[in-house]
Amino acid sequence: MTTERVLDRIDIGILAALQNDGRLSNKELAASVGLAPSSCLERVRKLRERGALRGVHADVEPTAMGVGMQAMISVVMRDQSQAIQERFVSGMTDTPEVTALFNLAGATDYLLHVMVRDTGHLRSFVLEHLASRQEIRGYTTNLIFVHARSWELPCYLDGE
Repeated sequence: MTTERVLDRIDIGILAALQNDGRLSNKELAASVGLAPSSCLERVRKLRERGALRGVHADVEPTAMGVGMQAMISVVMRDQSQAIQERFVSGMTDTPEVTALFNLAGATDYLLHVMVRDTGHLRSFVLEHLASRQEIRGYTTNLIFVHARSWELPCYLDGE
């Protein structure tokens, strides 16, 4: 997101409504925030341009896509150079099994959220994409038993 002024209350209302139901029509969205449909459409366009609204996505049940197992893999790198880090991030985000990647401060450099079919698929992923990489010092795999999340982001508006 650009560094220009933080969003106003109407923008926040639009984003909150879309977080709750990304299928709202522009007319429904406009009514929910008290705008004319044309004004609402312009606000949504500007939110996209500014990078505040990155997209609207379907929440798909992983098992419907053949995912039988999820894991969080902590990765510790040998080398902290920018080129190595960028190559690692690019390689991981180009891998279909990696659904999220976090660069962390602390003992772990990266945390990967991985979705696979089964234990054999997880083992293959680890051997092919982690164990063979010289820039990785070590990794720890933790299986996920329950995956729950909140779709609503908190809003921290200064002075409001």
